[in-house]
Amino acid sequence: MRTHSGFAHVRYAGERELITIEHRIKSLCRIYLRKKRLDAGASSSQPKFMRKLGLLLPAAALSALCAGHAAESWWPQFRGPNASGVSDSARPPVEFGPGTNQLWEAPVPPGASSPCVWRDRIFLTDFDNGKLETCAFRRSDGKLLWTRVAAAEAIEEYNIQEGSPAASTPATDGRHVVSYFGSCGLVCYDFKGNELWHYKLPVAQTAGSFGSGGSPLIAGGLVVINRDQAQAKDCSLLAVDLKTGTKAWEAARPDVSQSFGTPIFWKNSGGDEIVMSGSFKLKGYDLKTGAERWSLAGMPAFTCTTPVVGDGRLYFAGWAPGKEPGTLPTWESMADQADKNHDGVITEEEAKAAGFGGFFKAFDLNHDGKLTPEDFEMLKAQTAKGENVMVAVNSGAHGELDADKVAWKQTAGLPYVPSPLYYRGRVYLVKDGGMVSSFDAATGAPFYQKERLEAAGSYYASPVAADGRIYFVSLKGGVTVVAAGGDRPKVLHRAALGERVSATPALVGKNLYVRTATALFAFSR
Repeated sequence: MRTHSGFAHVRYAGERELITIEHRIKSLCRIYLRKKRLDAGASSSQPKFMRKLGLLLPAAALSALCAGHAAESWWPQFRGPNASGVSDSARPPVEFGPGTNQLWEAPVPPGASSPCVWRDRIFLTDFDNGKLETCAFRRSDGKLLWTRVAAAEAIEEYNIQEGSPAASTPATDGRHVVSYFGSCGLVCYDFKGNELWHYKLPVAQTAGSFGSGGSPLIAGGLVVINRDQAQAKDCSLLAVDLKTGTKAWEAARPDVSQSFGTPIFWKNSGGDEIVMSGSFKLKGYDLKTGAERWSLAGMPAFTCTTPVVGDGRLYFAGWAPGKEPGTLPTWESMADQADKNHDGVITEEEAKAAGFGGFFKAFDLNHDGKLTPEDFEMLKAQTAKGENVMVAVNSGAHGELDADKVAWKQTAGLPYVPSPLYYRGRVYLVKDGGMVSSFDAATGAPFYQKERLEAAGSYYASPVAADGRIYFVSLKGGVTVVAAGGDRPKVLHRAALGERVSATPALVGKNLYVRTATALFAFSR
Protein backbone atom coordinates (compact mmCIF):
# COMPACT_ATOMS: atom_id res chain seq x y z
CA MET A 1 0.00 0.00 0.00
CA ARG A 2 1.22 3.50 -0.70
CA THR A 3 1.36 6.06 2.06
CA HIS A 4 -1.13 8.45 0.50
CA SER A 5 -4.05 6.88 2.34
CA GLY A 6 -2.61 7.16 5.86
CA PHE A 7 -3.25 3.50 6.64
CA ALA A 8 -1.80 3.82 10.15
CA HIS A 9 -5.15 5.03 11.39
CA VAL A 10 -6.87 1.72 10.60
CA ARG A 11 -4.27 -0.49 12.27
CA TYR A 12 -6.67 -1.55 14.99
CA ALA A 13 -9.38 -2.44 12.51
CA GLY A 14 -7.68 -5.61 11.31
CA GLU A 15 -6.36 -6.92 14.63
CA ARG A 16 -9.23 -9.31 15.23
CA GLU A 17 -9.04 -10.59 11.66
CA LEU A 18 -5.28 -11.13 11.93
CA ILE A 19 -5.68 -13.08 15.16
CA THR A 20 -8.51 -15.17 13.72
CA ILE A 21 -6.54 -16.18 10.63
CA GLU A 22 -3.42 -16.92 12.68
CA HIS A 23 -5.43 -19.22 14.96
CA ARG A 24 -6.90 -21.02 11.96
CA ILE A 25 -3.49 -21.63 10.42
CA LYS A 26 -2.11 -22.91 13.72
CA SER A 27 -5.07 -25.27 13.99
CA LEU A 28 -4.33 -26.59 10.52
CA CYS A 29 -0.71 -27.11 11.56
CA ARG A 30 -1.77 -29.15 14.58
CA ILE A 31 -4.07 -31.29 12.40
CA TYR A 32 -1.23 -31.86 9.98
CA LEU A 33 1.08 -32.97 12.77
CA ARG A 34 -1.43 -35.42 14.16
CA LYS A 35 -1.92 -37.01 10.76
CA LYS A 36 1.81 -37.26 10.17
CA ARG A 37 2.78 -38.96 13.43
CA LEU A 38 4.59 -42.14 12.66
CA ASP A 39 2.86 -44.11 15.36
CA ALA A 40 0.59 -43.66 18.32
CA GLY A 41 3.54 -43.23 20.65
CA ALA A 42 5.35 -40.64 18.59
CA SER A 43 6.51 -37.45 20.22
CA SER A 44 4.24 -34.45 19.85
CA SER A 45 7.15 -32.13 19.25
CA GLN A 46 7.06 -30.28 15.97
CA PRO A 47 9.36 -31.20 13.10
CA LYS A 48 11.92 -28.55 12.23
CA PHE A 49 10.11 -27.38 9.08
CA MET A 50 6.86 -26.98 11.03
CA ARG A 51 8.57 -24.89 13.69
CA LYS A 52 9.87 -22.62 10.93
CA LEU A 53 6.40 -22.46 9.40
CA GLY A 54 4.94 -21.43 12.75
CA LEU A 55 7.43 -18.57 12.96
CA LEU A 56 7.12 -17.41 9.38
CA LEU A 57 3.36 -17.46 8.96
CA PRO A 58 2.48 -14.88 11.63
CA ALA A 59 5.39 -12.64 10.69
CA ALA A 60 5.15 -12.59 6.92
CA ALA A 61 2.49 -14.67 5.24
CA LEU A 62 -0.25 -13.58 7.60
CA SER A 63 0.38 -9.90 7.04
CA ALA A 64 0.47 -10.34 3.30
CA LEU A 65 -2.68 -12.47 3.26
CA CYS A 66 -4.58 -10.15 5.56
CA ALA A 67 -3.42 -6.97 3.86
CA GLY A 68 -4.59 -8.30 0.52
CA HIS A 69 -7.89 -9.53 1.93
CA ALA A 70 -8.64 -6.30 3.80
CA ALA A 71 -7.75 -4.15 0.83
CA GLU A 72 -10.26 -6.05 -1.28
CA SER A 73 -13.07 -5.77 1.23
CA TRP A 74 -13.30 -2.33 2.75
CA TRP A 75 -14.05 1.30 2.01
CA PRO A 76 -14.33 2.32 5.66
CA GLN A 77 -15.59 5.91 5.60
CA PHE A 78 -16.35 8.91 3.39
CA ARG A 79 -14.12 8.54 0.30
CA GLY A 80 -12.62 5.29 1.55
CA PRO A 81 -9.22 4.94 3.27
CA ASN A 82 -8.49 8.20 5.11
CA ALA A 83 -10.89 10.05 2.79
CA SER A 84 -8.35 9.62 -0.03
CA GLY A 85 -10.83 8.50 -2.68
CA VAL A 86 -8.35 5.83 -3.78
CA SER A 87 -8.26 2.04 -3.72
CA ASP A 88 -4.94 0.47 -4.70
CA SER A 89 -6.50 -2.99 -5.08
CA ALA A 90 -10.02 -2.50 -6.48
CA ARG A 91 -10.73 -3.41 -10.09
CA PRO A 92 -14.18 -1.89 -10.70
CA PRO A 93 -15.84 -2.02 -14.13
CA VAL A 94 -14.99 0.49 -16.82
CA GLU A 95 -18.35 0.19 -18.53
CA PHE A 96 -21.49 0.27 -16.40
CA GLY A 97 -24.89 1.87 -15.99
CA PRO A 98 -28.47 0.80 -15.36
CA GLY A 99 -28.71 -2.62 -16.96
CA THR A 100 -25.01 -2.72 -17.89
CA ASN A 101 -22.70 -4.70 -15.61
CA GLN A 102 -25.33 -4.14 -12.93
CA LEU A 103 -25.07 -6.58 -10.04
CA TRP A 104 -28.11 -5.32 -8.14
CA GLU A 105 -30.20 -2.27 -7.25
CA ALA A 106 -31.65 -1.64 -3.78
CA PRO A 107 -34.15 1.09 -2.89
CA VAL A 108 -32.94 3.55 -0.23
CA PRO A 109 -34.76 6.36 1.64
CA PRO A 110 -33.64 9.99 1.14
CA GLY A 111 -30.18 10.97 2.33
CA ALA A 112 -26.85 12.26 1.09
CA SER A 113 -24.36 9.95 2.84
CA SER A 114 -21.98 7.83 0.76
CA PRO A 115 -21.54 4.04 0.95
CA CYS A 116 -19.30 2.77 3.77
CA VAL A 117 -18.17 -0.80 3.09
CA TRP A 118 -16.59 -3.55 5.22
CA ARG A 119 -16.42 -7.10 3.90
CA ASP A 120 -20.03 -8.25 3.42
CA ARG A 121 -21.70 -5.07 4.71
CA ILE A 122 -22.58 -1.68 3.25
CA PHE A 123 -23.65 1.07 5.66
CA LEU A 124 -25.62 4.24 4.88
CA THR A 125 -27.57 6.87 6.80
CA ASP A 126 -30.95 8.23 5.74
CA PHE A 127 -33.79 10.52 6.77
CA ASP A 128 -37.03 8.61 6.39
CA ASN A 129 -40.40 10.04 7.48
CA GLY A 130 -38.82 12.34 10.03
CA LYS A 131 -36.48 9.66 11.45
CA LEU A 132 -32.68 9.60 11.33
CA GLU A 133 -31.51 6.10 10.49
CA THR A 134 -28.42 3.97 9.97
CA CYS A 135 -28.96 0.94 7.76
CA ALA A 136 -26.91 -2.09 6.74
CA PHE A 137 -27.11 -3.89 3.40
CA ARG A 138 -25.63 -7.20 2.30
CA ARG A 139 -22.99 -6.65 -0.36
CA SER A 140 -23.73 -9.78 -2.35
CA ASP A 141 -27.34 -8.93 -3.25
CA GLY A 142 -28.24 -5.55 -1.70
CA LYS A 143 -30.63 -7.06 0.83
CA LEU A 144 -31.48 -4.71 3.71
CA LEU A 145 -30.24 -6.44 6.87
CA TRP A 146 -31.18 -3.91 9.54
CA THR A 147 -32.22 -0.32 10.17
CA ARG A 148 -31.69 1.56 13.43
CA VAL A 149 -33.22 4.90 14.41
CA ALA A 150 -31.06 7.51 16.16
CA ALA A 151 -32.97 9.19 18.97
CA ALA A 152 -33.26 12.92 18.24
CA GLU A 153 -35.42 15.40 20.11
CA ALA A 154 -35.30 17.81 17.17
CA ILE A 155 -34.03 17.83 13.59
CA GLU A 156 -31.39 20.40 12.69
CA GLU A 157 -32.34 23.05 10.17
CA TYR A 158 -31.15 22.13 6.71
CA ASN A 159 -31.46 23.25 3.12
CA ILE A 160 -34.36 21.23 1.75
CA GLN A 161 -33.28 21.87 -1.85
CA GLU A 162 -29.61 20.91 -1.50
CA GLY A 163 -28.94 19.40 1.94
CA SER A 164 -30.05 16.59 4.23
CA PRO A 165 -29.97 15.91 7.98
CA ALA A 166 -28.47 12.55 6.97
CA ALA A 167 -25.53 13.85 4.95
CA SER A 168 -22.67 12.33 6.98
CA THR A 169 -21.20 9.01 5.88
CA PRO A 170 -20.75 6.32 8.57
CA ALA A 171 -17.25 5.13 9.52
CA THR A 172 -16.21 1.63 10.58
CA ASP A 173 -13.17 -0.25 11.87
CA GLY A 174 -14.61 -3.68 11.14
CA ARG A 175 -16.30 -4.04 14.52
CA HIS A 176 -17.90 -0.68 15.22
CA VAL A 177 -20.11 1.39 12.90
CA VAL A 178 -20.31 5.08 13.84
CA SER A 179 -22.85 7.48 12.38
CA TYR A 180 -23.02 11.22 12.97
CA PHE A 181 -26.11 13.39 12.85
CA GLY A 182 -26.00 17.13 13.48
CA SER A 183 -29.36 16.70 15.18
CA CYS A 184 -28.24 14.34 17.96
CA GLY A 185 -24.52 13.51 17.85
CA LEU A 186 -22.55 10.28 17.37
CA VAL A 187 -24.14 6.81 17.53
CA CYS A 188 -22.12 3.58 17.54
CA TYR A 189 -23.42 0.11 16.60
CA ASP A 190 -21.92 -3.34 16.19
CA PHE A 191 -22.31 -5.18 12.90
CA LYS A 192 -25.56 -6.75 14.06
CA GLY A 193 -27.10 -3.35 14.68
CA ASN A 194 -26.86 -3.38 18.47
CA GLU A 195 -26.35 0.14 19.82
CA LEU A 196 -23.08 0.28 21.77
CA TRP A 197 -23.15 3.93 22.77
CA HIS A 198 -24.63 7.31 21.88
CA TYR A 199 -22.61 10.47 22.45
CA LYS A 200 -25.35 13.08 22.49
CA LEU A 201 -24.67 16.58 21.22
CA PRO A 202 -26.82 19.71 21.01
CA VAL A 203 -28.56 20.33 17.71
CA ALA A 204 -26.02 21.90 15.35
CA GLN A 205 -26.65 25.45 14.16
CA THR A 206 -24.91 25.61 10.80
CA ALA A 207 -24.11 28.60 8.62
CA GLY A 208 -27.09 29.56 6.54
CA SER A 209 -28.98 26.68 8.19
CA PHE A 210 -27.58 24.48 5.44
CA GLY A 211 -27.14 21.42 7.68
CA SER A 212 -24.12 19.40 8.81
CA GLY A 213 -21.85 17.99 6.14
CA GLY A 214 -18.72 16.50 7.73
CA SER A 215 -18.34 12.76 8.33
CA PRO A 216 -16.63 10.92 11.21
CA LEU A 217 -13.06 9.66 11.02
CA ILE A 218 -11.79 6.66 13.02
CA ALA A 219 -8.11 7.02 13.90
CA GLY A 220 -5.98 5.75 16.78
CA GLY A 221 -8.94 4.33 18.66
CA LEU A 222 -10.82 7.64 18.45
CA VAL A 223 -13.81 8.92 16.52
CA VAL A 224 -13.12 12.46 15.31
CA ILE A 225 -15.88 14.73 14.02
CA ASN A 226 -16.08 18.26 12.68
CA ARG A 227 -18.42 20.32 14.88
CA ASP A 228 -17.98 23.69 13.18
CA GLN A 229 -21.12 25.80 13.40
CA ALA A 230 -22.53 29.18 12.42
CA GLN A 231 -21.23 30.94 15.54
CA ALA A 232 -17.45 30.95 15.87
CA LYS A 233 -17.67 30.39 19.63
CA ASP A 234 -19.41 27.05 18.97
CA CYS A 235 -16.89 25.68 16.46
CA SER A 236 -14.79 22.72 17.59
CA LEU A 237 -13.12 19.46 16.62
CA LEU A 238 -14.37 16.62 18.84
CA ALA A 239 -12.73 13.26 19.59
CA VAL A 240 -14.61 10.42 21.32
CA ASP A 241 -13.20 7.07 22.48
CA LEU A 242 -14.29 4.43 19.98
CA LYS A 243 -14.83 1.66 22.52
CA THR A 244 -16.50 3.58 25.34
CA GLY A 245 -18.13 6.57 23.67
CA THR A 246 -16.60 8.98 26.21
CA LYS A 247 -15.05 12.29 25.22
CA ALA A 248 -11.28 12.10 24.73
CA TRP A 249 -10.76 15.77 23.86
CA GLU A 250 -12.37 18.76 22.18
CA ALA A 251 -10.42 21.52 20.45
CA ALA A 252 -12.07 24.93 20.18
CA ARG A 253 -11.90 26.57 16.73
CA PRO A 254 -13.14 30.14 17.27
CA ASP A 255 -11.07 31.58 14.41
CA VAL A 256 -12.28 29.34 11.58
CA SER A 257 -16.08 29.71 11.54
CA GLN A 258 -18.11 27.23 9.49
CA SER A 259 -16.72 24.36 7.43
CA PHE A 260 -18.45 21.35 5.92
CA GLY A 261 -15.48 19.04 5.32
CA THR A 262 -14.25 15.86 7.01
CA PRO A 263 -11.11 15.55 9.15
CA ILE A 264 -8.26 13.34 7.93
CA PHE A 265 -5.24 11.62 9.47
CA TRP A 266 -1.71 12.78 8.60
CA LYS A 267 1.53 11.29 9.87
CA ASN A 268 3.36 14.59 9.76
CA SER A 269 7.11 14.02 10.20
CA GLY A 270 6.40 11.13 12.52
CA GLY A 271 3.70 12.91 14.50
CA ASP A 272 0.11 11.66 14.33
CA GLU A 273 -2.18 14.53 13.40
CA ILE A 274 -5.75 15.32 12.51
CA VAL A 275 -6.08 17.93 9.75
CA MET A 276 -9.26 19.97 9.35
CA SER A 277 -10.08 22.76 6.95
CA GLY A 278 -12.11 25.81 7.94
CA SER A 279 -13.03 29.29 6.94
CA PHE A 280 -9.84 31.27 6.33
CA LYS A 281 -7.52 28.63 7.92
CA LEU A 282 -6.29 25.07 7.47
CA LYS A 283 -5.20 23.45 10.76
CA GLY A 284 -3.41 20.42 12.18
CA TYR A 285 -4.10 18.95 15.63
CA ASP A 286 -2.35 16.36 17.79
CA LEU A 287 -4.25 13.09 17.46
CA LYS A 288 -3.88 12.09 21.11
CA THR A 289 -4.53 15.43 22.82
CA GLY A 290 -6.26 17.71 20.31
CA ALA A 291 -3.61 20.39 20.82
CA GLU A 292 -3.25 22.66 17.79
CA ARG A 293 0.10 22.05 16.10
CA TRP A 294 -0.06 24.34 13.09
CA SER A 295 -2.29 26.55 10.99
CA LEU A 296 -2.14 28.00 7.50
CA ALA A 297 -4.01 31.21 6.73
CA GLY A 298 -5.23 32.37 3.33
CA MET A 299 -8.01 29.81 2.83
CA PRO A 300 -11.50 30.32 1.30
CA ALA A 301 -14.24 32.19 3.17
CA PHE A 302 -15.87 28.84 3.88
CA THR A 303 -14.90 25.31 2.89
CA CYS A 304 -16.78 22.22 1.75
CA THR A 305 -13.81 20.11 0.68
CA THR A 306 -11.59 17.64 2.54
CA PRO A 307 -7.76 17.58 2.27
CA VAL A 308 -5.83 14.56 1.00
CA VAL A 309 -2.36 13.18 1.73
CA GLY A 310 0.18 11.95 -0.80
CA ASP A 311 3.89 11.13 -0.66
CA GLY A 312 4.28 12.88 2.68
CA ARG A 313 2.58 16.10 1.62
CA LEU A 314 -0.87 17.47 2.37
CA TYR A 315 -3.03 18.84 -0.45
CA PHE A 316 -6.02 21.12 -0.03
CA ALA A 317 -8.17 22.77 -2.69
CA GLY A 318 -11.20 24.92 -2.05
CA TRP A 319 -13.36 27.62 -3.56
CA ALA A 320 -16.15 29.79 -2.20
CA PRO A 321 -18.39 32.21 -4.09
CA GLY A 322 -17.94 35.93 -3.62
CA LYS A 323 -14.23 36.38 -4.13
CA GLU A 324 -14.54 36.37 -7.88
CA PRO A 325 -16.80 38.93 -9.60
CA GLY A 326 -20.20 37.60 -10.59
CA THR A 327 -20.13 34.53 -8.30
CA LEU A 328 -22.54 36.00 -5.74
CA PRO A 329 -25.96 37.47 -6.49
CA THR A 330 -26.34 41.19 -5.89
CA TRP A 331 -29.10 42.86 -3.93
CA GLU A 332 -30.39 44.39 -7.15
CA SER A 333 -30.69 41.03 -8.93
CA MET A 334 -32.39 39.38 -5.95
CA ALA A 335 -34.78 42.27 -5.40
CA ASP A 336 -35.72 42.22 -9.06
CA GLN A 337 -36.79 38.58 -8.66
CA ALA A 338 -38.42 38.66 -5.24
CA ASP A 339 -39.30 42.18 -4.02
CA LYS A 340 -42.62 42.36 -5.81
CA ASN A 341 -44.05 45.15 -3.64
CA HIS A 342 -40.87 47.25 -4.06
CA ASP A 343 -40.56 48.02 -0.34
CA GLY A 344 -36.80 47.42 -0.25
CA VAL A 345 -37.19 44.21 1.78
CA ILE A 346 -37.32 40.53 0.78
CA THR A 347 -39.24 38.34 3.20
CA GLU A 348 -38.79 34.57 3.47
CA GLU A 349 -42.15 34.06 1.80
CA GLU A 350 -41.07 36.25 -1.11
CA ALA A 351 -37.81 34.31 -1.38
CA LYS A 352 -39.70 31.01 -1.52
CA ALA A 353 -42.00 32.36 -4.21
CA ALA A 354 -38.94 33.41 -6.22
CA GLY A 355 -37.40 29.92 -5.92
CA PHE A 356 -34.52 30.54 -3.51
CA GLY A 357 -36.23 30.03 -0.16
CA GLY A 358 -33.74 27.33 0.82
CA PHE A 359 -30.95 29.90 0.73
CA PHE A 360 -32.81 32.65 2.56
CA LYS A 361 -31.01 32.15 5.87
CA ALA A 362 -27.65 31.95 4.12
CA PHE A 363 -28.18 35.53 2.94
CA ASP A 364 -29.79 36.80 6.16
CA LEU A 365 -26.48 37.47 7.90
CA ASN A 366 -27.85 39.82 10.56
CA HIS A 367 -30.59 37.29 11.41
CA ASP A 368 -33.43 39.81 11.41
CA GLY A 369 -35.72 37.62 9.31
CA LYS A 370 -35.54 39.73 6.16
CA LEU A 371 -33.14 40.51 3.35
CA THR A 372 -31.96 44.05 2.78
CA PRO A 373 -28.98 45.68 1.05
CA GLU A 374 -27.18 45.52 4.40
CA ASP A 375 -27.11 41.71 4.28
CA PHE A 376 -25.49 41.70 0.86
CA GLU A 377 -22.88 44.25 1.91
CA MET A 378 -22.00 42.06 4.91
CA LEU A 379 -21.79 38.99 2.69
CA LYS A 380 -19.55 40.78 0.22
CA ALA A 381 -17.21 41.95 2.98
CA GLN A 382 -17.00 38.50 4.57
CA THR A 383 -16.25 36.59 1.37
CA ALA A 384 -13.63 39.17 0.36
CA LYS A 385 -11.48 38.04 3.30
CA GLY A 386 -11.03 34.55 1.90
CA GLU A 387 -8.67 33.25 -0.76
CA ASN A 388 -9.69 30.58 -3.24
CA VAL A 389 -6.64 28.37 -3.57
CA MET A 390 -5.05 24.94 -3.84
CA VAL A 391 -1.95 24.39 -1.68
CA ALA A 392 0.61 21.64 -1.17
CA VAL A 393 1.89 21.69 2.42
CA ASN A 394 5.26 20.14 3.22
CA SER A 395 5.68 17.87 6.21
CA GLY A 396 7.25 19.24 9.38
CA ALA A 397 4.63 21.95 9.71
CA HIS A 398 4.49 23.66 13.10
CA GLY A 399 2.99 26.92 14.37
CA GLU A 400 1.80 29.64 12.02
CA LEU A 401 3.10 28.43 8.69
CA ASP A 402 5.27 30.62 6.52
CA ALA A 403 5.65 30.42 2.77
CA ASP A 404 8.53 27.93 3.07
CA LYS A 405 6.13 25.23 4.25
CA VAL A 406 3.94 25.67 1.19
CA ALA A 407 5.48 23.75 -1.68
CA TRP A 408 3.25 25.34 -4.30
CA LYS A 409 -0.09 27.04 -4.94
CA GLN A 410 -2.63 27.02 -7.75
CA THR A 411 -5.76 29.10 -8.30
CA ALA A 412 -7.30 27.62 -11.46
CA GLY A 413 -9.99 24.96 -11.73
CA LEU A 414 -10.80 24.97 -8.01
CA PRO A 415 -13.70 22.84 -6.73
CA TYR A 416 -16.63 24.10 -4.64
CA VAL A 417 -17.91 20.83 -3.11
CA PRO A 418 -15.83 17.90 -4.52
CA SER A 419 -12.58 17.23 -2.69
CA PRO A 420 -9.25 16.95 -4.52
CA LEU A 421 -7.89 13.56 -5.53
CA TYR A 422 -4.23 12.54 -5.18
CA TYR A 423 -3.47 9.62 -7.47
CA ARG A 424 -0.20 8.29 -8.85
CA GLY A 425 1.78 11.48 -8.43
CA ARG A 426 -0.94 13.85 -9.61
CA VAL A 427 -3.69 15.95 -8.04
CA TYR A 428 -7.03 15.96 -9.87
CA LEU A 429 -9.86 18.48 -9.47
CA VAL A 430 -13.37 18.77 -10.83
CA LYS A 431 -15.39 21.96 -10.62
CA ASP A 432 -18.94 22.86 -11.50
CA GLY A 433 -19.52 22.83 -15.20
CA GLY A 434 -17.79 19.46 -15.48
CA MET A 435 -14.32 20.94 -15.86
CA VAL A 436 -11.41 18.75 -14.75
CA SER A 437 -7.78 19.66 -14.09
CA SER A 438 -4.65 17.63 -13.42
CA PHE A 439 -1.51 18.91 -11.69
CA ASP A 440 1.92 17.50 -10.94
CA ALA A 441 1.82 16.77 -7.20
CA ALA A 442 5.54 17.50 -6.85
CA THR A 443 5.62 20.91 -8.55
CA GLY A 444 2.05 22.07 -9.06
CA ALA A 445 2.62 22.38 -12.79
CA PRO A 446 -0.58 21.67 -14.76
CA PHE A 447 -0.81 18.75 -17.14
CA TYR A 448 -4.20 20.11 -18.21
CA GLN A 449 -6.66 22.66 -16.79
CA LYS A 450 -10.44 23.06 -16.96
CA GLU A 451 -10.99 20.48 -19.67
CA ARG A 452 -14.74 20.12 -20.02
CA LEU A 453 -16.45 16.77 -19.59
CA GLU A 454 -19.64 15.95 -21.45
CA ALA A 455 -21.51 15.74 -18.12
CA ALA A 456 -21.84 19.42 -17.25
CA GLY A 457 -23.76 21.02 -14.39
CA SER A 458 -22.91 20.94 -10.69
CA TYR A 459 -20.70 18.34 -8.98
CA TYR A 460 -21.19 17.30 -5.34
CA ALA A 461 -19.65 13.81 -5.46
CA SER A 462 -15.87 13.77 -5.09
CA PRO A 463 -13.74 11.96 -7.69
CA VAL A 464 -12.48 8.45 -6.83
CA ALA A 465 -9.80 6.31 -8.46
CA ALA A 466 -8.71 2.70 -8.88
CA ASP A 467 -6.93 0.53 -11.45
CA GLY A 468 -5.62 3.51 -13.42
CA ARG A 469 -9.03 5.12 -13.81
CA ILE A 470 -10.82 8.10 -12.28
CA TYR A 471 -14.59 8.22 -11.80
CA PHE A 472 -16.44 11.56 -11.93
CA VAL A 473 -20.17 11.76 -11.15
CA SER A 474 -22.24 14.91 -11.70
CA LEU A 475 -25.19 16.02 -9.57
CA LYS A 476 -27.53 15.08 -12.43
CA GLY A 477 -26.17 11.52 -12.45
CA GLY A 478 -23.83 11.80 -15.42
CA VAL A 479 -20.81 9.53 -14.99
CA THR A 480 -17.48 9.95 -16.78
CA VAL A 481 -14.64 7.44 -16.47
CA VAL A 482 -11.27 8.95 -17.36
CA ALA A 483 -7.87 7.30 -17.70
CA ALA A 484 -5.33 8.52 -15.16
CA GLY A 485 -2.39 10.49 -16.55
CA GLY A 486 -2.04 12.03 -19.97
CA ASP A 487 -1.96 15.59 -21.28
CA ARG A 488 -5.73 15.76 -21.47
CA PRO A 489 -8.55 13.64 -20.02
CA LYS A 490 -8.97 10.44 -22.01
CA VAL A 491 -12.62 9.42 -21.64
CA LEU A 492 -13.09 5.66 -21.35
CA HIS A 493 -16.81 5.52 -20.66
CA ARG A 494 -19.88 7.67 -20.11
CA ALA A 495 -23.08 6.67 -18.36
CA ALA A 496 -26.31 8.27 -17.20
CA LEU A 497 -27.76 7.07 -13.89
CA GLY A 498 -30.98 8.94 -14.54
CA GLU A 499 -31.33 10.82 -11.26
CA ARG A 500 -29.59 13.06 -8.77
CA VAL A 501 -26.29 11.86 -7.24
CA SER A 502 -24.78 13.86 -4.38
CA ALA A 503 -23.01 10.91 -2.70
CA THR A 504 -19.46 9.83 -3.53
CA PRO A 505 -19.07 6.32 -5.02
CA ALA A 506 -17.22 3.47 -3.27
CA LEU A 507 -14.71 1.18 -5.00
CA VAL A 508 -14.28 -2.28 -3.48
CA GLY A 509 -12.93 -5.44 -5.11
CA LYS A 510 -14.48 -5.76 -8.57
CA ASN A 511 -17.44 -3.60 -7.62
CA LEU A 512 -18.52 0.03 -7.86
CA TYR A 513 -21.24 1.22 -5.46
CA VAL A 514 -23.21 4.38 -6.24
CA ARG A 515 -26.02 5.92 -4.22
CA THR A 516 -28.56 7.94 -6.16
CA ALA A 517 -31.56 9.87 -4.85
CA THR A 518 -33.65 6.70 -4.54
CA ALA A 519 -31.39 3.69 -4.94
CA LEU A 520 -28.08 2.04 -4.12
CA PHE A 521 -26.48 0.45 -7.19
CA ALA A 522 -23.81 -2.22 -7.35
CA PHE A 523 -21.95 -2.55 -10.64
CA SER A 524 -19.42 -5.31 -11.21
CA ARG A 525 -17.01 -6.52 -13.84
